[in-house]
Amino acid sequence: MMDPYKPIGQLLPKGFRRKIKEKLSYSNLQINAEEFLGFALIFGTGIAFIAAFVLENVLQIPSYVLFLGVFIVFQLILFLWVSLSADSKGKFVEEVLPDALQLMSSNIRAGLTTDKALLMAARPEFGPLEYEIRRIGKETMAGRSLAEALGKMTDRIKSTNLERTVDLIVQSLKSGGKLADLLDQTASDLRDQQIIQKEISASVLMYVFFILIAIGLGAPALFALSSFLVTLLTQNMEMISKNMPSNMGEFSRAMPIAIMDVKIKAPFIQKYSIISLLASTFFGSIVAGLIMTGEEKQGLKYFPVMLVLSIGLFLLAGWILQKTLGGMLNL
Repeated sequence: MMDPYKPIGQLLPKGFRRKIKEKLSYSNLQINAEEFLGFALIFGTGIAFIAAFVLENVLQIPSYVLFLGVFIVFQLILFLWVSLSADSKGKFVEEVLPDALQLMSSNIRAGLTTDKALLMAARPEFGPLEYEIRRIGKETMAGRSLAEALGKMTDRIKSTNLERTVDLIVQSLKSGGKLADLLDQTASDLRDQQIIQKEISASVLMYVFFILIAIGLGAPALFALSSFLVTLLTQNMEMISKNMPSNMGEFSRAMPIAIMDVKIKAPFIQKYSIISLLASTFFGSIVAGLIMTGEEKQGLKYFPVMLVLSIGLFLLAGWILQKTLGGMLNL
């Protein structure tokens, strides 16, 4: 059966397909780049068409604007998913890399050759690193040099620590240094680095909590209260204006204030609040990711949860105010 995605993905520029192929090779997704691009285009178009058809009358926005917006958002979500998958794979490898280096060093000290010591260090708990180690073993048995096979490891794992470690091992192999001592020292340095990173993350965790609480609790409550107060003020002003005498305009210049129609209505405040919560949640998630990990995109994984929480609390707080204070004030 012919794959419907691949021919469509092949219509895209070759340079763009090459970049996507590189991103996919770093991630945990085992899929062809053309198939992935074809899937993104077909499903993105279908979802955007359905969303535009359903939401056009609800949001009072032109269908072509909704279609374009939903399509772009869908593509961004897919490519962000691939990027986060690549980062997750790299972080996992960095966590288990000291153990793998320590095991390889022990094998070398036990009398094994470098290639066999590396192959014997492959363990299922190492995940993607085990696959790369076994690949290196197969390539060395096929006749490729160990240094060249090690260099290909960084083509499938996005990790700065792994790249530097591979460079050290390759240089040690070329210079004939004591590889076991180098591996032990590198493993020790990587563990120290991980401990420092965890201490830094723990020290800035309070700032992240403050940001998330302000976005998830403080902002929805304040916006709900503002919406309720605008509703209260609008209805009171309308009631006062209706009960004013018809000839009140003759005395308006002598009055310290003027009774006028309120231009800002409650529905506008509600829409403005939701848009503001959307923007603050997005940027707050980015700041939280930057503080915790040093990468803005790492905070985007908190965005959907924080968005649902903030908007949900906004609607819940508005409903509570309406049922309690609104009932007493006859709103």
